[in-house]
Amino acid sequence: MWLTGGGARAQWPGSYRPEGLDEGVARLRARLTARVGPEGAIRDRCRSRVLESALAWKLLDGADADTGQARERLEHYLRGRWNGGDALEQVMVAAVLGGDAELPKTLLQRTLERAPSFTEARKRTFLQALMIVLTGDARPVGEYRPERAAFALKGLHPWAAVQVTAVKVVLAVAAGRRDLVEPGDVARLTATQRGPRTWEGNVLIHLWVLHALRRLTGWEEFRGLEQLVATGTARVLEHQRHDGGLPFVTDVDTWCTATGGVALAAAGAPQVLLRRVGGHLARRQLLDGGWSFTDHAAVTDVDDTAVALQFLQTCGVTAPSRVVELGWQTLARVRGTDGGYPTYVSGAPSEASMTAAALDALTPQPHRHVEALRTGLRFLVGQQQADGSFPPDWSASRWHTVFRVVLVATRPGLPRVPGAGRMVERAVRLALDAQNADGGWGQQEGDPSDPLSTAYGLITVCAQDGPQPATAAAQYLLSLQQPNGTLPSAPDSIGPRPLVFNVPLLTDIFALQALAHLACRFPPPDRARPDAPRAVINPPRYDGAPALPGGRP
Repeated sequence: MWLTGGGARAQWPGSYRPEGLDEGVARLRARLTARVGPEGAIRDRCRSRVLESALAWKLLDGADADTGQARERLEHYLRGRWNGGDALEQVMVAAVLGGDAELPKTLLQRTLERAPSFTEARKRTFLQALMIVLTGDARPVGEYRPERAAFALKGLHPWAAVQVTAVKVVLAVAAGRRDLVEPGDVARLTATQRGPRTWEGNVLIHLWVLHALRRLTGWEEFRGLEQLVATGTARVLEHQRHDGGLPFVTDVDTWCTATGGVALAAAGAPQVLLRRVGGHLARRQLLDGGWSFTDHAAVTDVDDTAVALQFLQTCGVTAPSRVVELGWQTLARVRGTDGGYPTYVSGAPSEASMTAAALDALTPQPHRHVEALRTGLRFLVGQQQADGSFPPDWSASRWHTVFRVVLVATRPGLPRVPGAGRMVERAVRLALDAQNADGGWGQQEGDPSDPLSTAYGLITVCAQDGPQPATAAAQYLLSLQQPNGTLPSAPDSIGPRPLVFNVPLLTDIFALQALAHLACRFPPPDRARPDAPRAVINPPRYDGAPALPGGRP
């Protein structure tokens, strides 16, 4: 089945089939099926995060008395995270509740290293402006001064353009530089506040805009923005969660629907259910032929577009051909001259994860897309790093891009590309060498295992001939499964890079996809010999190159 793997592979002996695999898949499938709404959407709200909660708490400082209760709830959430978050979150909490904090240079550098290198200038100014907002101190972070490149809008998608503009305004006001604020900047910011809801479903950008506009009201020529800020503040509080915090975005429902649809199809969900999911996705296609992460956004991206197309072409939904054709055209428009694909707009740097996703949306009909597949695979070969991994993407786990590349590079019918087979071998070898003693994988080297990274790793090691690593990974996942089918949430999604946010349902979605993927490597249970002895599984390291069936080029 196309959704669950590449070319034909020999089945593994039934004795290696993990105990409880079918029951675990059934529980996860039932849980995800229950989340499919009447219209076919799979929805889950984004959970609270320190960044947005801290920005909101500062925004409410000195605001109308009616917001006092909301501010108390935000403070309660932040105090609960004072010692419970990562190092950057602790700095943010200390800044707003302790009244003073600095961003150490070492932490700044570690944060920047987790994002793609082409975003570094923007990320530096983002963090500098963030500390100014949270502490009220206009001193720069360390000895850094803003680079002009950090404020350039060329090649940016609308979300990034608004955020960059808001950051520039915050820094300009702090420095008393009226000359840096242009009329177009103010128009760009105020335009986001004219609609009936939070612009593009992006709570973080909404907060940045409000902080920028509030600072501008201190300059005579920008008086009159106060009411816009007050209205925007009331609007953002509509998204306050039950724990008192605020999320990064309202939801990622289109992403959940597309990835959830892929997982349900892989797990053999009923066709009537898959058609309902597919119908919803087809209706969510936007005018440019792509898809966005939520029903409330108009900016499309390669990731959501690619996975929506994957599902609509392979699950028997029989999506209208025009839907698929428009989606392909969207991907073709943003494809770079290097054969790779960026996340958002044509001309932006190509990325390995986006390229793997886009190519996989073309593989159901490889004869239609030979040149795009050939040049895209060449780009992926060139992107692989010395250890077998790939540059950072929109996941906190390095295994996210790894599993995507392994899947697409082992699909049937691909053009032969020098180095593609070696690329897969190195990626699989990395996964085998990094598998923890408990059978799972962590997000980065040395991290403890988590369910989401393990789901990615499990799909990866299904591309080689030895069943032991995959079986051990499945046993790890099944050991964590709760009676209702769910697995512990592992925050993994990133936005803006490299900051992590949490949508718990995604753990269940990718765990179901991984376990269903594994199940395809075994004969059906009713065909296994009832007297066959169970294999003893010990996951750790394997010597020699992983055996890949078919002798890939």
